[in-house]
Amino acid sequence: MRQLVTIAVNAFMELVRQPVFLLLMSVSASFIVFLAAVPYFGFGDDPKLVKDSTLAIMLLSGLFGAIISASSSVAHEIRTGTALAVLSKPVGRAQFLLAKYFGLAAALTLLTYVNLVATLLASRMAFDAYGDADLIGLAIFFGALVLAYALAGFTNYFLRRTFMSDAVIFTVVMMTVAFFVINCFDKEGKWQEFAKGVDWRMVPVSLLILFALWILAALALACSTRFEIVPTLTVCSALFLLGLMSDYLFGRRADAGSWWATVCYTVIPNWQLFWLADALEPGKEIPWVYVAKAGAYLVAYLVAALSLALVLFEDRELK
Repeated sequence: MRQLVTIAVNAFMELVRQPVFLLLMSVSASFIVFLAAVPYFGFGDDPKLVKDSTLAIMLLSGLFGAIISASSSVAHEIRTGTALAVLSKPVGRAQFLLAKYFGLAAALTLLTYVNLVATLLASRMAFDAYGDADLIGLAIFFGALVLAYALAGFTNYFLRRTFMSDAVIFTVVMMTVAFFVINCFDKEGKWQEFAKGVDWRMVPVSLLILFALWILAALALACSTRFEIVPTLTVCSALFLLGLMSDYLFGRRADAGSWWATVCYTVIPNWQLFWLADALEPGKEIPWVYVAKAGAYLVAYLVAALSLALVLFEDRELK
């Protein structure tokens, strides 16, 4: 158990030290908040357009983060011989692969948390054609992001700490602080009831997206036991696109009794189960019972995907 935790923590720290991880976190969160300051002339549906766009960014950034991180965590270590060095210790292949997945899932959870904070801010800052942009909120948010980078630069220069990992930590902290500060004021800079205007339904919706990212991470991990980053990106992108159209391509044929459609409908993950942007219409709620059922689907699919990854990794020749 100690080896599992140690490898998982090391995998997590290696991923957050990657420049691409910090870039994904900063760019996706910044773009999410920026979308709340753009007028869409959506005839009153501007806030809904903002919420849909922010969720799409959260999903796509997590998709690239899962694939790049999986390839960096497994395929790179197999190519460089690090995996062989670890497995020469009293560590089994199943233990090694599970630890890598836990580290990858933790990194994706951190990325999704920052995007969730930005999404909640965007839901509060969004305005229609008759409103004004929340310039004060924008200034506080981007000021907090710049301060996070400045603090990481300070610790790197004076304390000789790793810039990337410190920048990720400071970004998470400063984004959280910015969320609390911004929600204490309205768009004119006056005190208001805390979190007034925040659409808290974004929390269960974002949690469902995190479930989808965990499944993507397991699939990317299975691919990375055999392929490098480009083939892994190709396979996962294909599964992602097929899963989005699963109901149309396979669902109706499966209901009609087609055996091959039933197999495809079962094997390919149905991402529509995790995409509930339509439930963000005014007056609608997202029941937590549905989130729990989606969690059961997540567990079943993770068991299958990680079992496949272990089968592919068991007879993989390590150099």
